[in-house]
Amino acid sequence: MRNVILSLTALSLSACASDQTNSDTDLPFFGDGYRAEGDQCRRIGENDFTNQFLDDAADLVGCPEDMENLGVFITDTGAEEVGRKDGYILFSVPVR
Repeated sequence: MRNVILSLTALSLSACASDQTNSDTDLPFFGDGYRAEGDQCRRIGENDFTNQFLDDAADLVGCPEDMENLGVFITDTGAEEVGRKDGYILFSVPVR
């Protein structure tokens, strides 16, 4: 019985973790689009890799490298590229 409970707990935790990341990356994405629901870019939370890019005056945002309107996103938001990982470009987007 104890093993069954532990297995169910582990399964629940892994399901929660998959909600926060894309299946093809270790980046801790959250939300459903940056600027508007459904946008390809998404906010990124903190982990061992991303903590070096976090700033209280900016959002950390990840966009697919092959995104069609990437230039428009950069111009519209004032985004500055800070890194790349797993097919995504990481941007610091000022919020103030």
